[in-house]
Amino acid sequence: MTERELRLTLPATAENVMVVRQAVAGLGEALGLSGSRIADLKTVVTEACNNVVLHAYEGDPGPLEVTAEPRSGELEVEVADEGKGFRPRANQGDPSLGLGLPLIAALSDSFEISGGAGRGSRTTIRFGYAPPELSNNGAPTDVPQELEMAITPGEMVRPVLARVIGALAARAQFSVDRLADTVLLGDAVSSSAGGDFATGRVDISIRDGDGMLDVRVGPLVEGAGEKLLSEMELPGAGSLRSLASRMEVTKGETSEGEAAEYLVFEVTR
Repeated sequence: MTERELRLTLPATAENVMVVRQAVAGLGEALGLSGSRIADLKTVVTEACNNVVLHAYEGDPGPLEVTAEPRSGELEVEVADEGKGFRPRANQGDPSLGLGLPLIAALSDSFEISGGAGRGSRTTIRFGYAPPELSNNGAPTDVPQELEMAITPGEMVRPVLARVIGALAARAQFSVDRLADTVLLGDAVSSSAGGDFATGRVDISIRDGDGMLDVRVGPLVEGAGEKLLSEMELPGAGSLRSLASRMEVTKGETSEGEAAEYLVFEVTR
């Protein structure tokens, strides 16, 4: 991954479009985009994702892959699928936002579509912005689904993870208090320094369904998992760990086969 890159892989279903919207909105906040620019970004990404949901697959939904990478004064977002190669077009009564390509063209600085029959489709959208220095402040489904994200460690992690977890908790019909607990846990996890992650990126897997969220964060260097747990102890106020139904450090491997740790926790409504 490059600096400040965000990647999401999740099933191409209508309810997951909301999750993508929240993730890119969190990224926009971290980059200092204005409220109106974030709204444009959410709208355009929604249209591109809806095209995948509506047209890419027949039968069971395949993967929806979203990559967002800030470049020099420009944010590039790519929405891709492995489906039959549908190319988005002006809407003709589909249940999306209703404007399709004209809307994407109007709200973005540029976009392009690639792919073809049997090769999936790929929509690349570009938004210009003035990159400031990052601040130091920083509908339910019965079928479990798994979302995977990879984020560069730093100021991006907190707003992206908070919005994604909040969206999933709301979709799982968590109460307001339980949703707030879940976001607090996400904030605690996102406080880790970049050096705590064995591959230089934060890999997050969130499995949701049946009123629960199962979150896995890593790969962490040896000892970083216990360090995270100790930092959740609040003097005089107990531990944030009590907000989770289950929380533990497990052993695993990086994608390169190196030994690593993962922090795993479960939250139920």
